[in-house]
Formats: sequence, C-alpha cells, structure tokens
Amino acid sequence: MYFSESEGIFNRGSDELLSGSVLNSPNSNMSSMVVTANGNDSKKFKGDDKMDGVPSRVLHIRKLPGEVTETEVIALGLPFGKVTNILMLKGKNQAFLELATEEAAVTMVNYYSAVTPHLRNQPIYIQYSNHKELKTDNTLNQRAQAVLQAVTAVQTTNAPISGTTVSESAVTPAQSPVLRIIIDNMYYPVTLDVLHQIFSKFGAVLKIITFTKNNQFQALLQYGDPVNAQQAKLALDGQNIYNACCTLRIDFSKLVNLNVKYNNDKSRDYTRPDLPSGDGQPALDPAIAAAFAKETSLLAVPGALSPLAIPNAAAAAAAAAAGRVGMPGVSAGGNTVLLVSNLNEEMVTPQSLFTLFGVYGDVQRVKILYNKKDSALIQMADGNQSQLAMSHLNGQKMYGKIIRVTLSKHQTVQLPREGLDDQGLTKDFGNSPLHRFKKPGSKNFQNIFPPSATLHLSNIPPSVAEEDLRTLFANTGGTVKAFKFFQDHKMALLQMSTVEEAIQALIDLHNYNLGENHHLRVSFSKSTI
Repeated sequence: MYFSESEGIFNRGSDELLSGSVLNSPNSNMSSMVVTANGNDSKKFKGDDKMDGVPSRVLHIRKLPGEVTETEVIALGLPFGKVTNILMLKGKNQAFLELATEEAAVTMVNYYSAVTPHLRNQPIYIQYSNHKELKTDNTLNQRAQAVLQAVTAVQTTNAPISGTTVSESAVTPAQSPVLRIIIDNMYYPVTLDVLHQIFSKFGAVLKIITFTKNNQFQALLQYGDPVNAQQAKLALDGQNIYNACCTLRIDFSKLVNLNVKYNNDKSRDYTRPDLPSGDGQPALDPAIAAAFAKETSLLAVPGALSPLAIPNAAAAAAAAAAGRVGMPGVSAGGNTVLLVSNLNEEMVTPQSLFTLFGVYGDVQRVKILYNKKDSALIQMADGNQSQLAMSHLNGQKMYGKIIRVTLSKHQTVQLPREGLDDQGLTKDFGNSPLHRFKKPGSKNFQNIFPPSATLHLSNIPPSVAEEDLRTLFANTGGTVKAFKFFQDHKMALLQMSTVEEAIQALIDLHNYNLGENHHLRVSFSKSTI
C-alpha cells in the first residue's frame, strides 16, 4: 500500500509516492541507496533478456515511459515489502528494483503476472533480474533519497512495533493508542472495513467506532500500542484514501480506551467477536465472527496478511472507487439501482427524487412503484454513485417522512412499454442537462457533502440581492437563519433552521430560473455561517 498527494491509498502508478507529513517525517533512517543513472551506466547493468528467470530479490523493469520517476517505480514494489535499492536506466527506459527479501520479489512478480502493471497509462514488464543484489555508486539523487527515506519510515511499520524498534528521532510515545479520524471531501463512502484495511498496516487494530458529527464522517480507532497510533498518524495524516478525495485528518484522542457495545457496520471490537450487533441489525454470521478473531490474531504476525488483500467486506467500496480511478484489474462493482421506501406518496414525484439523489450522482431513471407508491426504484450512473447516495440519504427526512435507501435486487429500471400510460410514475433522465457529474474531473466531485442545514448557492446573477434569496428560500416552507455572500456575489451560503428544510429547499430551488439566463445551483455545504 502506498500513498500520494494526487492519488489515493487504493490507487496504483502515482506521480508522487509520499507527501505531506510523510516526506518530512523525522522517523526516517536512510538504510539504502538510490541512484538515478543515465544511459552510460547501462554498460554496468545490461538489461536482462530472459522473461522467466531464477527468483531474485532484484527485479528488472522494462518499457518504462520516458518521463517516469523513481517514485513511481518504487511505488510498484512498496505494497509487497521494503524497497532497499533502485537503479534507473533512463536512456533505456528500464530500471532495477531491489526488495529486502526474495519472498517479497516472488510475491510481486506473481501478482503482476496476473494484473498487468501500468505507469502513466502504459503497460510495463517486470521479471527477475540475473543480479542477486544492486551494487551502485554514491552519486545519490537527492529527490530519490528523500523518497526512499520516507518509504523506509513507512515500511518499518509493517511489523507490529514496540517502543524499542522505533528510531530515536521518532516522537516520544506518550500519546494515546486511540486516534480520532475525520474524512474530508468524502466522495466515496468509507466503510469501517476500509479503515481497518488501511490502519492495520501499522499494527493490530483492536476497536473502531464510526459516527457522523457536524455533518462529517468521523471515526475513533484504537491500537494495542500508542506507538502504532503514532506511526499511523505520521504516515496517513493528510493522505487521500481514493483519487483526489476522502482525505484523512488524524489527531490523537483524549480517550485511552474505547468501549464498543456492538459489532456491526458502525462499530467493531476485533477482540470480542461474540458481541451482539444491536440496532436491530442482523447478528454477525458466526463464520464472520470467527474470521474477525482469526484476522486479529494474524495481524500480530508480520507478513501473515497479504498487503494487497482487501477484506471482502471492504471490497465493494474499494472496488467501486477503483472503478472510478482505474485500478488495473478491478472493475466498478456494486448495483446501480436503489430501492427507496417510506416516501410521502402524496408529495413525491420522479422529478423530486431526481433532484435530491442527483446531489450524489447522475440519476438515469426513476420509477415510483404503481402498486406501492411509497416506494421507488432509482437507477444511478454507476455503483459508486448508488453507494454514495445510499450512505448519505438513508434515514434523512423528505416531505416529513424518514426515507429508507437500500440496494435493489434489480439491475436496471425498466421503462413502461410503448403506448402504456403509467401516470408519469416512471421517468428517463438519461439525457438530462442537469447531471452534475458528466464532466470528468468536475469540481462537483470534490464538493459532495452529507445533507446539512447550510446550502451552497452558485450562479447568482448580479441583480439578485440577499433579500431576494432569503424570500425565495423562506417560500419553500422553512426559516432562513443566516445568509452570507461570497466576495464575488456569484455564490452564497444560506442556512435553514433544519436539515429537512434544507432538503426541501434544494428539491424546490435547484435549477430555479433567477433571470438573465442564470439558473440557481444548490448543493449541501460542510460549512456553517
């Protein structure tokens, strides 16, 4: 597993391997040499021609893109174990990568024989080298040295850490073993299992509790040793879980022990697989409970868990994200169709559902069920969007009723047969101009937040004043508590008195024509006024 500023933890082939606090980590004892060689050095290291060789901890990498960096090459090896040396042959578009053990190199070659590795969207080739180790001279490349230093700091955390193994330059381990984690820009749902997958890299995770506070997804996570918490904070604070989103903000908690009452999708005690599920949720399958116990014991054994193995329960979210960010060998998983129930059948329309669910993805079709008008099927553009809409909208109030959102067993929403009048209960929005996420890389991807009382307004024409907008939003049946224009007056924040009122206002006023060819854009904000 490796990290980058521009790409997420569950991503491959990044431009920058480590960023933020990791690069400046005080806990990095340089134990290896990194050399960027020019074409002349290839006399010393002729390319290995055999595709299948005798296993070696030195790997020969061919067909590299011309502008590729040491960072990207190191990143290929990082999930499999410690990288101890690298030699770049820029003139030949080749590199040699040395891992700490032959076992790690074998794992890496086996993995990449099943999943073609790509750098900068170009396939590359990895094989065993004839060399058993890299002997390089001392012309150290500064940037590569810094990167490998940081890699070394992170790699020392693969095995469980006791106070004695951390270098003297590390921070004194006086902190709590409990971390408080806040996730910003949460475009994809982040499950408890995804957190467990990421943080287990730094030692045995004993307990996790997740919750929403101030409209932000947060978690408390307890390690067995404060040093593990310290290492995880050092390496992960400021990193993105997925591409350009789901940014981790990590602090030490004032708590030193978490009291977990239930094992479910919100909280888990990995030391107590016997706990009830609570909250009316189905109890954990005994086999799954046993797996939790086994997984916890495995975490104490270095290398017992493959660094690439994402636990099954996390696979849906991770695979969904990977589908969006293009992880080789993984397709966007998950059902695209949602079942929404407990709707206010007197008020709900396909258009209102399209507008609300459209905050979290591009709604393709909506069908209010003919024989059960308090339920509807909603088809999103992909599995990530349906997961996102479900995680943010399940349990919210719409037209006075708390709605339930689950994945449907249907794969698509069928349109009515030609000539059949279904009273306008089914609508196809496939070609709607109001989709928020059609443009790849749109800023809308980074501005997705849970429903909140504060709304973000944009595309406001110069002639529209604060009073006009206050009146407009008060007419949706709620109370406007606060208002603030941004400097350019094209955008504003407007706070209703409740989240339900804000949901109602968004449904009524998103795309409202304010005149001068300006249609108002409304979304939920993470800010308060």
